[in-house]
Amino acid sequence: MDIAERLLAGDVRGLARAIRLVEDRDPAAEAILRQVRGRAGMAHVVGITGPPGSGKSTICDHLIARWRSAGHRVGVIAVDPSSPFSGGAILGDRVRMQRHTGDDGVYIRSMAARGHLGGLAGAAREAVRLIDASGRDRCLLETVGVGQSELEVMQTADTTVVVATPITGDSVQIIKAGIFEIADVFVVNKADVPGASKVARELRDLVRQTKGMTTWQPPVIQTVGTTGEGVDDLLDAVERHHAAITESGELEQRRRRRLRAEIEAIVVERAAERARRELRDGTMGSELSGDLRGVDPYGLADRILNGHTGRQDP
Repeated sequence: MDIAERLLAGDVRGLARAIRLVEDRDPAAEAILRQVRGRAGMAHVVGITGPPGSGKSTICDHLIARWRSAGHRVGVIAVDPSSPFSGGAILGDRVRMQRHTGDDGVYIRSMAARGHLGGLAGAAREAVRLIDASGRDRCLLETVGVGQSELEVMQTADTTVVVATPITGDSVQIIKAGIFEIADVFVVNKADVPGASKVARELRDLVRQTKGMTTWQPPVIQTVGTTGEGVDDLLDAVERHHAAITESGELEQRRRRRLRAEIEAIVVERAAERARRELRDGTMGSELSGDLRGVDPYGLADRILNGHTGRQDP
C-alpha cells in the first residue's frame, strides 16, 4: 500500500510519514492530501491556547485520558517554539503527555512553529486533516502562547479553549492579546492558587458585557491541572459547544470560512514562490540590475501574478 492507503487504514507509521512530508513541504504531500480529503471532516478539532505556563499541556493530558476512556481515538498536534539551532520542535509538550505514547489510540506530534507569524506551523492545518482522515475523531491543537499564534487557532479549530491562570493581570493580558474574541470556552487553571476566583469572575463579567446577545456564551471553567479537578466540567463544555454549533449550522459556516482561508493561503504561498523564482532566476531578475530608480515594483508584481514574466514589448 502507498502512504495514503496506509493512513486511511489507520496505520500510525503511514500517518507519521504523511505528516513528515507535509512538514517538509515535499511535493508528494499534495497528492496525499488530495487522496484523503474525502475521508476528512468527521473529527472534532479542539484548539487549546493561552499564555505560557498556564498549564495547557496538562489540561490536554487530562482531556486525552477522558476521551480514551469514552472510546474515542485522539490525535494531538503540539506546536512548540522552534529550536534556534535545529529549527525543530522542542518536545516539552510531548514529555508531559508521555503516559499516552504506548496507546495506539493516541497519536501525538510536536511541530515547530518555525518562526511562522501566526504561531501555528504552516503545516498544522494539513496535519489536522491527515489525523482526521486516519480515523481519529478527536484532535487537539495546542499552540505556543506567544504573539498572534492564538488567532490562527480560530481558523483551524471547531472549538477554541483559552486558558488563563490567577497570575496578576492574566485576564487583562488575554484581552490585550486579542484572543478574548476567539474563545468558545475559558479555563482558569491552577484554581487552587489565590486569585483564581477573581480572574474567573472578571472573565464572566466580560463575557456578559461583550457576548450577552450571542447564541453561545463561553462558559468559564475553573480547573486544577495537577489533580484533574474541573476537567470533567471542561470536557462537558467542549462537547456542548460542538453540539450547539452543529445544530445551529455554525460549524458548517466555520468550516466554509476555514476553507476560504486555506485557499487564500495556498494562493499566497504559490504566488510568493513564483515571485522568488522569477526574481532570482527569471528574466525579471536582470531588470533589477540597472538603475533602481526606474524600477516599477507594482508593475513587476502585476506581471508576475498575471504570468507575464518575460520582458514587455517596446
